Amino acid sequence: MPVLNTRTARVVDPILTTIAQGYRHNERVGHILFPAVPVPARGGTVIRFGLESFVDYKAIRAPGANTAQIQFGYQGEPFALKQYALDVPVPREFMEDAQTVPGIDLGKRAVNTAMNSLTLSLEIEQAALATDTARYGANNKLALSGADCWNDGASDPIADIEAAKDQVRTTCGVEPNRMVVANVGFKALKQHPKIIERFKYTTAESVTAKMLAGLFDLEELAVGKTTYVTETDATPPVFHEAWDNVAVLAYTPTQDAAMENPSFGYTYTLQGHPFVEKPEWKSEVKSWVYGVTYERVPVMTGIASGFLFTGITGA
Repeated sequence: MPVLNTRTARVVDPILTTIAQGYRHNERVGHILFPAVPVPARGGTVIRFGLESFVDYKAIRAPGANTAQIQFGYQGEPFALKQYALDVPVPREFMEDAQTVPGIDLGKRAVNTAMNSLTLSLEIEQAALATDTARYGANNKLALSGADCWNDGASDPIADIEAAKDQVRTTCGVEPNRMVVANVGFKALKQHPKIIERFKYTTAESVTAKMLAGLFDLEELAVGKTTYVTETDATPPVFHEAWDNVAVLAYTPTQDAAMENPSFGYTYTLQGHPFVEKPEWKSEVKSWVYGVTYERVPVMTGIASGFLFTGITGA
């Protein structure tokens, strides 16, 4: 008899699992700084990155001579994946026949409901990591105030961002290629007179995130719009900003993301996750229940390739 464990005990719905793994929410931007990479185990050691990608190893070799060795990264602190799981009931009243498993449309809606919540939790974690000032070196962060805030016409956000990019390049050898900016910061940037001046002869349209990415010579600029509540019974509800008055510049790989490749951060994700179990009938709630499980943890792997702006807009 085979040993029962967490892998053999579950019965996975392959179609709905594909839907879960392909789920994208328009306002989730944390994956830009922390792309997902599969890991084979629930725990291990975070791979940090140093200067090995920028060293001239003099790899030329004479016949019979020893071969130079290159190492990718080095081991940092331990990591442990966290398991997040939600059950989503589909009441039999939603179905034409209570004895028939819900069609794929209802199943997809159930999965998307779960993934909306699970990715919200992940976004909050990613934002907390990326905006933690204690993680950055003294030269890789800048607290703006007064006339330096980007909603002040006297400020110069273009110069600020260019200087930050140069600092990252000096620190780790590569320029940032991505930026996440809080919604309030994005509004300040697209209305800033120095930025409007750059575009006034080329377009009459409003400044977009894509246009700002081009202006700052970035591959991608994303706006952090995610909000959340911590107390569901508050009246009126109090919404918190996941990306609160900050901007983060970072380098992450454009393609071939893997835990051995240098990056500002990664979301270590257990292979095969998230996954959806076959729906199970629960008579006590008279519903088919879809279980969605997601084991992952966001980690910093190359903090020197990031730059944090705080207080980007003032009162």
